[in-house]
Amino acid sequence: MQGENHALVFDFPEHRDRIHHLKQYDPDFQLDAQRYHQLDHHIRGLEMNQIPTSDDVFTAMKRQRAHLKDRLYQKLRTH
Repeated sequence: MQGENHALVFDFPEHRDRIHHLKQYDPDFQLDAQRYHQLDHHIRGLEMNQIPTSDDVFTAMKRQRAHLKDRLYQKLRTH
C-alpha cells in the first residue's frame, strides 16, 4: 500500500518493548533502526507527494528498506 507507515513498532508490535530496549542499549541496532526510519520516511514522502522518481531508484530504496528490516528482525529474534 502506498504511503503506509512501516515503523518497526507497527510492523512488529509483539516486539515493542524489545525494540525500545535495543534502541537504547545496542548501538548497531540503534543505527540500523535510524537508517530504516529515515529511509521509510523518505519513501513515504515520495509516494504521498507523488514526486517523480525512476522505477530503478524507487525499487532500490525499497530493497534497502527490506534488507534493513530483515536485519533488525533477526536482532529482535536473537535478543
